[in-house]
Amino acid sequence: MDGNRRWARKHRLPVAAGHTEGVKTIERIIKAAPSLGVKFLTLYAFSTENWKRSPKEVNALLKLLEYYLDTQSDNLVKNGIRLNTIGKTDEFPVNLREKIDKVKELTKDNSRLVLNLALNYGGRYEITEAVRQIAKEAKENRLKIEDISEEFVSEYLYTAGMPDPDLLIRTSGELRLSNFLLWQASYSEIYITKKLWPDFGKGDLKKAIDEYKNRKRRRGR
Repeated sequence: MDGNRRWARKHRLPVAAGHTEGVKTIERIIKAAPSLGVKFLTLYAFSTENWKRSPKEVNALLKLLEYYLDTQSDNLVKNGIRLNTIGKTDEFPVNLREKIDKVKELTKDNSRLVLNLALNYGGRYEITEAVRQIAKEAKENRLKIEDISEEFVSEYLYTAGMPDPDLLIRTSGELRLSNFLLWQASYSEIYITKKLWPDFGKGDLKKAIDEYKNRKRRRGR
């Protein structure tokens, strides 16, 4: 979801205003996704690298996440959306972690759409942690080396039990993965749009999905 800060500069507004508009886009896309056949929607909301931004911006991002949870939990329940998270959320402030857990509990039985927020997430860290866990089990003789397969490794990732993404959308024209779902996106179709995230809407999502439908997915074959 790239382009919040550029949107703010373009409109001569504070950076926080760009992130606020970005949240409005999240609300639009969550509402539109089920009607377009989307069952899993993963949003890269806060990366492990985002901590390197100014303390003021980091604090604004965390406050915005807290505000979203406070104001949208009822809508998530009402619209059949289940909240899930991937990433190191244990590094967030206690009150924020409690709110995340509360909304996840409230929505756990919903099935219309799984909203998967990547929070304090990094693809390399995720894979590293999976390797550590597997190595630990091997050291304790709880598994054999020959048991390790791609499917086996997938069960140690944050996304265990979820399908790999079919389509990866990158806004604002950026041409890189930025440490996002490096394992899971191996065969994802990638769609790049120059639209800044705050300007992205249902029509843009539909356009991306329509293009995806017309692609031939060979998966290396």
